Amino acid sequence: MKIRKELWFGFGLMALILVGVLTMVLNTETMTNGHYGLLMLSLVVVAIMLGFPTAFTLMGMGMLFAFFAYHSGGQTSAGAIQQTLDLMVQRTFSVMGNDVLISIPLFVFMGYLVERANLIEKLFHSLHLALSRVPGSLAVATLVTCAIFATATGIVGAVVTLMGLLAMPQMLRAGYDVRLTAGSITAGGCLGILIPPSVLLIVYGATAGVSVVQLYAGAFFPGLMLAGLYILYVVIMAKIKPAWAPPLSAEQRRVPIPAPLMAIGATGDGWALGGLIKGLKGKNNQGASTSYMLKQLGIVLMPALLFALVAVMSYQSATRVVQVETYEGLTSMNDSRGVERSEDTGGLAEPPSEEEDSGGLAEPPAVDEGDGDVAEPPGAEADEEAVAEPPGSDGGLALPPGSQPASAGSEAPVATTKPASSSYWIGLGVGALALTLFYGILSYARLEVFKMLLSSFFPLLVLILSVLGSIVFGLATPTEAAAVGALGGFVLAAAYRQLTFNVVKESVFLTAKTSAMVCWLFVGSAIFSAAFALLGGQALVEEWVLGMNLTSTEFLILSQVIIFILGWPLEWTEIIVIFMPIFIPLLDNFGVDPLFFGLLVALNLQTAFLSPPVAMSAFYLKGVAPKHVTLNQIFAGMLPFMGIQVLAIVLLYTFPAIGMWLPQVLYR
Repeated sequence: MKIRKELWFGFGLMALILVGVLTMVLNTETMTNGHYGLLMLSLVVVAIMLGFPTAFTLMGMGMLFAFFAYHSGGQTSAGAIQQTLDLMVQRTFSVMGNDVLISIPLFVFMGYLVERANLIEKLFHSLHLALSRVPGSLAVATLVTCAIFATATGIVGAVVTLMGLLAMPQMLRAGYDVRLTAGSITAGGCLGILIPPSVLLIVYGATAGVSVVQLYAGAFFPGLMLAGLYILYVVIMAKIKPAWAPPLSAEQRRVPIPAPLMAIGATGDGWALGGLIKGLKGKNNQGASTSYMLKQLGIVLMPALLFALVAVMSYQSATRVVQVETYEGLTSMNDSRGVERSEDTGGLAEPPSEEEDSGGLAEPPAVDEGDGDVAEPPGAEADEEAVAEPPGSDGGLALPPGSQPASAGSEAPVATTKPASSSYWIGLGVGALALTLFYGILSYARLEVFKMLLSSFFPLLVLILSVLGSIVFGLATPTEAAAVGALGGFVLAAAYRQLTFNVVKESVFLTAKTSAMVCWLFVGSAIFSAAFALLGGQALVEEWVLGMNLTSTEFLILSQVIIFILGWPLEWTEIIVIFMPIFIPLLDNFGVDPLFFGLLVALNLQTAFLSPPVAMSAFYLKGVAPKHVTLNQIFAGMLPFMGIQVLAIVLLYTFPAIGMWLPQVLYR
């Protein structure tokens, strides 16, 4: 029997792990519990690579080594078993009590419903026509479609499989290189685990104790940056090597014009706005009904109406004056200006008396000894007959801060509006110029492409922005936004007449299956990390890392290299639930923000789907690709995109504001 190269690679990695474990065991004079913790970690990795279920492997190893830790600490066998079972119950209950995890089944359910609405075919077709004049248009349309659909669904396998069935045959028929085709589909399909709403970010947030809302805000621009780098690479390769991505022919770029528009003399290059206005007059609309023409004109004017609505709302926001309450008239309790304070603040004291043997209350000190009247307080005039006003007052009862006096003419009224800033007018001018350009080049062919986008691209865009916007701007928690997204998936499936009982049943079943897998992973990870800490493995790792005297930059490089290598044999779920509890406690020692570290990890884990031998995207695509496409060609096509992912990590580290600017503006 011939063993494939991928298996040899996996066996080689397992052999390296086992050799490292044997070296540690043989070179250690006394095996401590910390060494047993590292042994447990190595055995878990090997067992997962051999194909054992990840969640139950973590639970089994965790319980076995937890029993060993308790038993080696002087407990009897019965006591160790009791403590191990108590640990399992406590960790399971703490995981199930995390309300952030409720959003996972809701987001997954939304994804399965959107996937079954059959939007992806319309989306790809409309995008490839809209981008037909861009170099490498089919590959660019594939990446944009994958990014949008993966963001809406978050299901990498579904996106790669559907795009492999839909886009790959068209790209190969158009003469595209197999490697560029495979790389575009696999890399684009993986964007769903980075661009929010992403299940990966929820899992990381629950594991590391980081706000999921801030993770979503931080991952938005890095996700767009990575998608933009993919598109830039495709465009450059199409320019450098035109044979890899030939331009579309005129026939492939042709957009059919509806018969009613043809009846009024419409052509593909004709000006749509002017033609529709003329078509409403007299004999010009004999071939089309007035209602049809008004409907087409309404579609054409839709961007202008949206622009006007946004301009009015923005103007109201830009000219509104926010009333800020000031407290300038108040004096701090710790401010001693104008108030005489006694040096003795130790409590109530007997007033000073002239005779020490006096047992009664003494007279307070007077200004004149012969004066029998009550003396004025210090600082008051002796001849002032009226009671003195407190310090800082101007006589009479003072109005509370921010209140208006009774007389309307005493003070000027507070302004409620202000002139709009120059930035508003600049933005308005740029928007008006863009709108004018849009209508200037809007031909009938582009109008048909615009209508295709209205029925495929914009519904998904509205769904994504409504979910993300409600989370990022604090209008809803991730769980509430996920519920809104699930409802939006229902609406989309119903709007496209795909909401059947079988569709709902399959979506519910797959959601329950995926959610159960994630929850069991969390339970297994919690038990495993507790056993690892109980054995002292975490302390041993921390002592080893701190003993290397690394700077924060060196630590980040080391951790990202380790995660990059772990992405070869393991999937992102195993990396998050097993290794993040080891890395997170080390961040404080190096002054690294867990939010920033999570963004680096999310970018890095893109490689987990693209790196052999467990490159799941490659196997998803191979299952639906034509027979002449080999697995080696798919792997070769993914390598440049892995290099782009490394470049994106370097850019994010060099310019942290790419990921940290939005969370800081919104939440700090």
